[in-house]
This record gives sequence, structure tokens and C-alpha cells, in this order.
Amino acid sequence: MRQDGLMTSPYLLIDVGNGRLKLALASDSRLLERRETSTRDLTAASLKKVLKGWKFGRVISCSVVPAAAATLREYFDGGLTELTHRSPLGIGIRYPVPETVGADRLCDVSALAALYAKKGQPGIVLDFGTAVTFNVLSADHHYIGGVIAPGLRLMTEYLHERTALLPHVELCEPERVIGQSTVEAIQAGAAVGYRGMVRGILEALKKELGGRRKPVVVATGADAEWITKGMKAVDAADPDLTLHGLRLLGNLSAP
Repeated sequence: MRQDGLMTSPYLLIDVGNGRLKLALASDSRLLERRETSTRDLTAASLKKVLKGWKFGRVISCSVVPAAAATLREYFDGGLTELTHRSPLGIGIRYPVPETVGADRLCDVSALAALYAKKGQPGIVLDFGTAVTFNVLSADHHYIGGVIAPGLRLMTEYLHERTALLPHVELCEPERVIGQSTVEAIQAGAAVGYRGMVRGILEALKKELGGRRKPVVVATGADAEWITKGMKAVDAADPDLTLHGLRLLGNLSAP
């Protein structure tokens, strides 16, 4: 049933990351409202609080945190659709042990195929979170694997925790590469060095993909926009890509 071009009962989409839990209300064609909360502090009470005032129908989630996924299953008591390798994703999976692929990685590539990659065009999704993942869509639109590397904030926090004198710093665009303080030096190393890693991995992935068509490259995640700013190798930054993947799963698995 629809009313004014929208479903009468929107989807509730839940993307569970290691640090943040992102929630959205969505129609079958767009995201309507968004909220966030801490994954670490997720309980039935905190979930009830963050959902206050929202009315929704189907609940669709993907999670990389087993404890949080268990909390969601208990809270929604059988009314939860969880994205797995067996879900209708609109793409194939060509991977030796598909059940070991993170749900968020499959969700990202599903959204990439539907929203950005043309028929017969390969693609790569960069998802910047606690880890940064590079997820590859083949030209015939199958998930075929990728790369996992430490996330930017994880690297800088580890640097602070494992050294006696290096401070914790706020990540931002450095004014210069040659830092004139410890903070500036860390910021330059984070921004310039991390971009170098991203470019190197993208170059290697594109070389291995080969083929006649250039892959479309989309970045998502909390730090995607500023890390990939000015990088010609990245075609677009879409902070909501994973949520769109969940929205599309709702459409493909509609009862």
C-alpha cells in the first residue's frame, strides 16, 4: 500500500558498524530520516530510546558485530531481516567461502551495482570505518573479494596508545606536509600517508581487474569525503551507500 508516493509503513534500516550504529527510515526509493548511536552501548533500552517517535514496518539490518546483532534479534523478536550471503542482493557472489564475507561488504557492492555501475562495468567500493575495506564488483556483477586494511582513526589511536610522547590528535586536513609541531606531523602523516595507501591499493586492484572498461569507484563511511577529496581515482563519495544497500534488499525481498 502506498500513500502520496511513499509506502504507508517505511522500512527501518540498521547498519551496525564497530563504532557506530546507523539507522534510517526509508521508502522503497529514498532515505527519509537518519539517526545514530554508539554500537558499544547498544541495549534494548538504548535502542528503544533512539527509535522513539519512529513508525515503521519491516526492519532490515546488516551487522559486523555479533553481540549487537543478537541484541537486535531479541529486540525485534523474529521481525528482523538480516543481510547475509543468501539474501537476494541483485548480484552474484563468486567467492570461495561466501558465508565468511562481511555483510556490510556485500551490502556495499549490491548498492554499487544498482546505483553506480552500468551493465558490464566493474566497480570498487571503499568503506572507511574502523577498518577500511576495498570491495570489488566484477564486470558481470559478482562480488569477487577485495582488501581489508586498518582504518585511519584506528591507526592514529594506536600510534597514541603505543608511544610515550605522541598525543591523540583530531584528524583534519593539514596546512602543510612538513609538520612544524608533533600534532601537525601526525596530521600530515595521517592525511597524506593514508591517501597514498588508498591510491596504491586502488591501482593494484584496477591492474588485477584488467578488462576494457574502467571500474567505477565509490567511497563511503565516516571519513570518506575528506580522505578522498581531490583523488581523481575516486568517482564519488556516498556516505549512505550501505543504507541504500539495505533499502534495496528490502525491495528485492518484499513479501
